[in-house]
Amino acid sequence: MHEDGNGGERHAGSPEPASGVEQPAFLALERELTVLLRRARASQGEMAREVHPDLEPSAYGLLVRLEECGRQRATELASYIGVGKATMSRQLRALEELGLVGREPDPADGRAWLVTLTEEGRRRVSRVREARRARYAGRLADWNPEEVDELARLLHGLNRGMEK
Repeated sequence: MHEDGNGGERHAGSPEPASGVEQPAFLALERELTVLLRRARASQGEMAREVHPDLEPSAYGLLVRLEECGRQRATELASYIGVGKATMSRQLRALEELGLVGREPDPADGRAWLVTLTEEGRRRVSRVREARRARYAGRLADWNPEEVDELARLLHGLNRGMEK
């Protein structure tokens, strides 16, 4: 017999306790996040097409960020989205061509530009986001508001933890 490290005994040959990543909770988390992310990618493509038929799915999050936070430098947007300057420049050019964003000189730094939603971009993004929230409300109609709040709180914690 051996001690289990907590003062208890276990029999020789018995399986070791599950390590952190093999615990059933983490296996279930991985499975559920995989399903959620797959559905989110598909949904992001649909929402992008609802904003504009030629909008790339990856640009939808950029538009949402601009709607939520207002005008920003391209470098801030690239950092938030997690892409390089060249990728961000390409996406912003495409969004400008679609009439969804504009650029204006940064008053704090004459060499830099601020990216902002155009009125058309704001109208389209708002319409799609409202429709998405309505779908969430319909699909979660049997949840009580406290459960929805708790889910939002837990997802926020997960997102903050993933930033580390």
